[in-house]
Amino acid sequence: MNEAGRIWRAAGVVGGATLLSRVLGFVRDMVIAGFFGAGFATDAFFVAFRIPNLLRRLFAEGALSMALIPVLTDTLGRGGRQDMRRLARSALHTAAAVLVVLTALGMIAAPGLVRMLAPGFAASPEKMDLAVSLTRIMMPYVLCIGLVSVAMGILNTLGHFAAPALAPALLNLAMIGAVLSTVSWLETPVRGLAYGVAAGGLFQLALQLPFLARAGVRFWSAPEPMHPGIVRVCRLMGPAAFGAAVYQVNLLVGSLLASLLPQGSISYLYYADRLVQFPLGVFAVALATAVMPTLSRQSTAADLPGLRETFCQSMGLVLFISVPAMVGLMVTGDALVGLLFQRGAFDPASARLTASALVYYSTGLWASAAVRIVLATCYALEETRAPVMAGAAAVGCNLILGWALMGPLGFQGLALAAAVASMVNLFLLGRTLNVRLGGLNWSAMARSAVKIAVCAAVMGMGVRLLIVQTAVPGFQSFAHRLTTVAVSVAAGVVIFVGLAWCVRCPELAMARRLLTRNGAGT
Repeated sequence: MNEAGRIWRAAGVVGGATLLSRVLGFVRDMVIAGFFGAGFATDAFFVAFRIPNLLRRLFAEGALSMALIPVLTDTLGRGGRQDMRRLARSALHTAAAVLVVLTALGMIAAPGLVRMLAPGFAASPEKMDLAVSLTRIMMPYVLCIGLVSVAMGILNTLGHFAAPALAPALLNLAMIGAVLSTVSWLETPVRGLAYGVAAGGLFQLALQLPFLARAGVRFWSAPEPMHPGIVRVCRLMGPAAFGAAVYQVNLLVGSLLASLLPQGSISYLYYADRLVQFPLGVFAVALATAVMPTLSRQSTAADLPGLRETFCQSMGLVLFISVPAMVGLMVTGDALVGLLFQRGAFDPASARLTASALVYYSTGLWASAAVRIVLATCYALEETRAPVMAGAAAVGCNLILGWALMGPLGFQGLALAAAVASMVNLFLLGRTLNVRLGGLNWSAMARSAVKIAVCAAVMGMGVRLLIVQTAVPGFQSFAHRLTTVAVSVAAGVVIFVGLAWCVRCPELAMARRLLTRNGAGT
């Protein structure tokens, strides 16, 4: 199988597993919205959940695997599979020791972490105490998800993507089960969610162990002297952690500022971000995860022409999916929010405010998706300085813009600030990568991007017109909302693909060729 076929098959596996996880995530959020709505309990939980969830997204979707895969790939090429297994075991043992300490410190420092993330909670001691308690319950999840992330790097290097990609689905199942089984008898029902997070971490780790053992990497084996490759991983890990965490740090900044706004603002931003994370996780994260081993092999072999080609193809495919997804979320946001969340304690006013945040968040979806590919390429080249510098600039931009916009726009201004920060991050990273790769064909990528944007804009107008024409004033049943969303999505796909074919978008032909190759098993 050629590199394009490998990437597409791996992206299909990761994307399919991520799709399952995201669907379960929406079910989870529907359960949370139905039982708890948007208010005191959810604000406290979402602030507490930011800490382990940040580390989950940081480790499982970014930093640790980006730092580990290039070193594992190089070790495999130079020292063979036995040496790579030694490095893998050393990485697991080192990570376990560090994570145990980090988890203990997190539990001790929970009050300070909550005050830092939600200073507005100081005005409500009850909310502050609840958030601290929930944080301590969920901190052991950090230990489990860190080890899952090391397993992901090991298995992805060896070409196995399914088990790590399926792991987040177990977290969602654990949280759903915890709510349904504990809400009727716990004095503080939202604590059941926190217990579900902790249990979900154990389930995720347990899933990886048989596949690691099959690959000859047994976590429970006796400790060995630290492998020299760990030093390289640590050198990459710090910059990779910050570079991959920029989007999540910006969400934390938004959550911090939102705690100063009226009650419910944190929850509106959380639910809106969940919808943005769907295309981001299913497509952008999946493709970045799948392309990372290929980029690392090409970098190790000093194959810059091949690396440039892989990067340009990946960027084209990400934009081909993320731009229409961005437009789709903007024009169908009210219908999507109503379908997924508007029931029980989540009233129409909450749905309307969440949909408004979604519009602003969505404007940066294309940039957040593209950043994933740029970061994967930077770390395959072991470029560490640029992601830190660009990330710091993006976080600073988000903080300044968020503070300036939260007055006139409220929590919607915080969503817009996060979107603009993603664009700044992409621009700065792209400029550095252009130099490292000896120049990229920006004119061709720009022409393609313009075609995609025009097709997406026309699609958006058509879909919005369809929604307006089929809207029913007053009460809308679940069946009607589901039909509206399903028909709108189907119409959007048909319109966009048809227009892309008419203007001859190269990404459409590329996707068709890759699907054909994948189906043929070439």
